[in-house]
Amino acid sequence: MNKPKLNPYLMLAIGALAVSSSAVLVKLANAPAPVTAFYRLFFSVIIMLPLFVWKYRKELRLISKRDWLFSVISGVFLALHFILWFESLAYTSVTSSTVLVAMQPVFAFIGTYLLFKEKISLGAILSTVLALGGSLIISWGDFQISGMALYGDLLAIISCVIVTVYYLFGQTVRKRLSLVTYTFVVYTISTITLFLYVVILQYPLFNYTSSDWTYFILLAIVPTLLGHTLFNWSLKWVSTSTISVSILFEPVGAAILAYFILAEKILFTQVIGGVIIVVGIWLYSIGERKRNRELKLKLKLSEQSAS
Repeated sequence: MNKPKLNPYLMLAIGALAVSSSAVLVKLANAPAPVTAFYRLFFSVIIMLPLFVWKYRKELRLISKRDWLFSVISGVFLALHFILWFESLAYTSVTSSTVLVAMQPVFAFIGTYLLFKEKISLGAILSTVLALGGSLIISWGDFQISGMALYGDLLAIISCVIVTVYYLFGQTVRKRLSLVTYTFVVYTISTITLFLYVVILQYPLFNYTSSDWTYFILLAIVPTLLGHTLFNWSLKWVSTSTISVSILFEPVGAAILAYFILAEKILFTQVIGGVIIVVGIWLYSIGERKRNRELKLKLKLSEQSAS
């Protein structure tokens, strides 16, 4: 493998910082949450359109009916995730919201067990209990502030469950399509879903300030395209587990940005709960890496015995 021209770990750090900006940009925008979500994905699709048409449009003919169905489901759930997560930021802090949404690996573990009957390890159970315990600490601290903060926490947790469904339906399709085609299709479906939601509920699509339009475009470029693109680029040079752990720094980066840009205070319960959640997810990622190594070893041994 050729040596990368750029340091992949530096690119991971930039990607984590880019993704961390999402919640702060949403807070800065004065538009309703569904409108902000719509324009975030709309501008992402517009930016991706020239590359998709030039190089990847022929892949559309290769998508099966089942993959189209799963892509539609993924796009709809991604739209719902953005609506609920952005809405949560109107009631709770950036720190609480991003930490709770970062629990996605835990809900993914629960989902794969319920849907695919994957074996449960003691480590996975421990990491799940830790993460859920951390979320309770954060929610309890926010409840001491106001019931509305707790409501925002609940919206963030629900959005985390919903984005897990998005990943579960999308992972099988992603294996058969290129990154650009899969992302373009799902983002387009999600954009259409958000547009219908905004129109049906009669949210205004225009008459926003120049600052709002700037935040819409920045949401599309920085966390959506730049952040996730750098993660996907780094996959060639570093392990998936390393990227999974680096994504855990999103709540930390978001909390720091919110402290300096929005002057949000960081509560003691958020620090304690956040640390517990991050440790829980970190333990889960270690367990997954160990399990994947064992599966590869068993597969290799079975292939050798068969030959």
